[in-house]
Amino acid sequence: MLLDFIINIFFNNFMFQYGIFEIFCIHIEFILNTIVILLLLPNKIICLMSQAVLSLKNVNISQGGKEILSNINLEVKQGEFIYIIGKTGTGKSSFMKALYADLPLGEGEGRIMDFDLATLKEDDIPFLRRKIGFVFQDFQLLPDRNVKDNLHFVLKATGWTDETEIQNKIDEVLEKVSVKEYANKMPHQLSGGEQQRVAIARALLNNPDVILADEPTGNLDPQTSVEVLEVLKKINATGKTIIMATHDYALLMKFPSKTLKCEDAQIFEVVQKTM
Repeated sequence: MLLDFIINIFFNNFMFQYGIFEIFCIHIEFILNTIVILLLLPNKIICLMSQAVLSLKNVNISQGGKEILSNINLEVKQGEFIYIIGKTGTGKSSFMKALYADLPLGEGEGRIMDFDLATLKEDDIPFLRRKIGFVFQDFQLLPDRNVKDNLHFVLKATGWTDETEIQNKIDEVLEKVSVKEYANKMPHQLSGGEQQRVAIARALLNNPDVILADEPTGNLDPQTSVEVLEVLKKINATGKTIIMATHDYALLMKFPSKTLKCEDAQIFEVVQKTM
């Protein structure tokens, strides 16, 4: 083998210069360095472990003095698409709020990207939220501004100043969700599905690593829900991590993915049954 050949040459060249112990030490170091080089071949860097964008260990989440979820242990890797399911009132929305620091962690350790949720200071919360995209059930578009101005408002609020760059970014995200032609329309002139596409575009403005979608199809008819999921899946295929709370089990069957369930103050993975 190639590695054996290299080692034999090494021994033949250096054995006469060093004692047995020195040869052994250099031999081991040489092998380790050779393995590293083989692993780091050009354009083929081998990643031994996918990067985790979310890690929760023994986490409790409370709201209004009441414990909602307890002993959460979860790791989410970059590029995953995860559903959060459960009956109304079981903690889906509370879980999502904890991820963007709208609810504090009661106990345990939690990290999302480079932010420690357990020790996060209030001044750092805006910086966390700039790295997270949000999609809500009720769209939350500003009713007195057209689509373009809704997105313009978000960019200005998050520190963008160059108007050319702002316009280019708005065009880019609207194109991604196929609503660029609606840039000058008011929210009330759009269907529910079109408004949700705009909301998804808004979530993409600051190129977030993670997108949190809380019941994004809750106000939509079945066909429009499928179209919105297709948009989210397309975005996920680019490497974005998406965590989506939903009660629409038809979508889970049509677009199967890793699923976590909130029940009895716990959150745990469930396996989707296939017919």
